[in-house]
Amino acid sequence: MFSFGLFHEHFRSFNTMYRCYSVSMLPGNERLDVEKGGKIIMPPSALDTLTRLNIVYPMLFKLTNTRHNRFTHSGVLEFVADEGKVYLPYWMMRNLLLEEGSMVQVESASLPVATFSKFQPQAPDFLDIHNQKAVLENALRNFACLTTGDVIAINYNDKVYELCVLETKPGPAVSIIECDMNVEFAAPVGYKEPQRLVNKHMTENQENDVDSNAEDVSETPSFVAFGGKGNRLDGKLKELSPNESSNGKSTPRVAKRGIPDYEYQMGSLRFIRVTKPIATTDTTDANKKADFEAFKGEGQTLIKRKVN
Repeated sequence: MFSFGLFHEHFRSFNTMYRCYSVSMLPGNERLDVEKGGKIIMPPSALDTLTRLNIVYPMLFKLTNTRHNRFTHSGVLEFVADEGKVYLPYWMMRNLLLEEGSMVQVESASLPVATFSKFQPQAPDFLDIHNQKAVLENALRNFACLTTGDVIAINYNDKVYELCVLETKPGPAVSIIECDMNVEFAAPVGYKEPQRLVNKHMTENQENDVDSNAEDVSETPSFVAFGGKGNRLDGKLKELSPNESSNGKSTPRVAKRGIPDYEYQMGSLRFIRVTKPIATTDTTDANKKADFEAFKGEGQTLIKRKVN
């Protein structure tokens, strides 16, 4: 009989009623780390009772407001609260509809590991965050579990953002400790898709302008491929033909073709500097050109030498 009593004691669960208070009522220094997460602070007697029970680690608890039939789940951060009291984050007390000093039922729970969760921001300003998933992942490190229907609060850049847990898998309440969880976001509450504003009240002059613009578009010529204007290396402008001109009234003029260089070799450049000679009948000019000798002249030296 004695062994049977121990066997029954071995499988007993933790279930106790406590008076709940917000973290701001906790004696001592301000504990902002508790407000930023989803864990509670319990009295030392709870730790003593839990060590004697066969509970599943990590320690997870189901918090129930029996008066309003509201419940959520949380982890435990420390066992330093006064006896008979438990301290909760403010967002958790608001979800449970609890006031300072209200009674809350705390019982041990075993939850499956999360694989998927979907959140809905409660304000459009959550979209101003550059990387929402990274911010949420960093904030959920202070949480132990999630419950469908809860509105959790995360702190980023000294601003509190609220998100509603729309869905969790594989169950309505899951553990997020050491898990690989896929996250999705729904459209924030109050978010509206940007729409293009169209003024339906147009004046008569504006309507006439629209009609005239439509006529101008209809009169414009169709697209012509390679209809641009080329530039020459020598800076001369090509004479446009009537078909090439924009108005199309003049007749086309074919550009003069030069004599091709049949002795051209690939990779070589030839710079021709000789200009075309001017025909003349003046014999004096011809005699001058015949008497011309290149590099003909007298040199000059700095030191004059004696000529023998």
